[in-house]
Amino acid sequence: MATASALAVLTACGGSGGDSRTEGSDGKPVTITFWGWAKGTQEVVDAFNASQSDIRVTFEETPSGNAGGYAKISNAVKAGNAPDLVSIEYPMLPEFVSQGAVQDISSHLPDDVKKKFLPQAVELTTLGGKNWAVPFDASPQAFYYRKDLFEKYGVEVPKTWDDFRKAAEKVKKADKKARIGTFFPDDPTTFQAMVWQAGAQWFKAEGDTWKIDTTDAATAKVSAYWQGLLDDDLIRSNASFSPEWTNSLKSGGTVGYLGASWGAGVLKGTLPEQSGKWAVAPMPTWDGKPASGMLGGSTFAVTKDSKKAEAAVEFAKWMTTTEDGIKARIESGTSSAFPAASELRPAAKSAFDTEYYGGQDIYQVFEDAGASIGPNWAWGPTSGTTNTAIKDAFGKVTTGGATIADAVRAGHDATVSELDKRGLKVEG
Repeated sequence: MATASALAVLTACGGSGGDSRTEGSDGKPVTITFWGWAKGTQEVVDAFNASQSDIRVTFEETPSGNAGGYAKISNAVKAGNAPDLVSIEYPMLPEFVSQGAVQDISSHLPDDVKKKFLPQAVELTTLGGKNWAVPFDASPQAFYYRKDLFEKYGVEVPKTWDDFRKAAEKVKKADKKARIGTFFPDDPTTFQAMVWQAGAQWFKAEGDTWKIDTTDAATAKVSAYWQGLLDDDLIRSNASFSPEWTNSLKSGGTVGYLGASWGAGVLKGTLPEQSGKWAVAPMPTWDGKPASGMLGGSTFAVTKDSKKAEAAVEFAKWMTTTEDGIKARIESGTSSAFPAASELRPAAKSAFDTEYYGGQDIYQVFEDAGASIGPNWAWGPTSGTTNTAIKDAFGKVTTGGATIADAVRAGHDATVSELDKRGLKVEG
């Protein structure tokens, strides 16, 4: 995941934070503003505010990042009225760093804190040798399935992608209106997690040069596989978390969901009436051996003009490294976050009500998947551009106007063009 050297070129424009001393010498608490969208966040803010009197957090819930949250943050930074602390998913952090929208928080994040987190999470938040965000959750992949309908249709839980295709065929044969899962044309990150799992490495920094490789064998294999599922009508194509997707799950028209650890809370909150009908399995892999990418996952970053970085990071550390912070989020009943801080996973596990999943120890599934996250993936500094191009092309895939391979090429070309425009060295 070494992005340090090439990001050094970018981070020169990153915010340095200015005066980040904690205010409050007058005896009054420091008040910080925080924007985010993750499930259970309001409960976390309330718990933090009740736990001490030195820092007061004012929380504003925003749309999720790709649904407008990132645009809102960017516009606020440009206007000079951004909050102190914001949620940013791992894939988008390099973009915000390269734009100078967030500040270096290295001085507030000592090694003893960083050691608490999954190494991959620290790698993804360390750019140019500097720390730009506090990792919150790791987000290994998982497969959610309707165990009642799998049993009814005589479908075995797939362990490999070959198994998955056979299971998809069996589901469709048992009920011509049912499908095993969904392709999300609006969400390139789900596809990227698949190629990460397969061993691809799209972005690599060497010296001061970005090397872009989306034509590798792993990416070609994943692209062809999903194209085949779509061509043979073995999966649905719905926008992620859309009414169409939700209604299909409610009706039993879709019997599986290829997601991440946080998806357990999503299903529980979206389909409460299906309690006891769902189970969680490891993601299918190409050779049957454990392997995972990361799908999303959140960090907390301090915006460039905040003068309260010390207090903002203190709150971020409380959210991410304390049992009270984790319990407050998960006991909300809407979150199944898998903490990047490994020592907090038992607290997360005990706080999550497993009744929805029939008492299954779903956190053990996440733990095993987390241990199998591939170490070589890095996100490039133009994720917004890359993903917009892929998303636009994905929208044409189901109409026959493009293929998944075309979408990958579009993302590649848009990335190279944007890096060139920014004056960065690029190969690929």
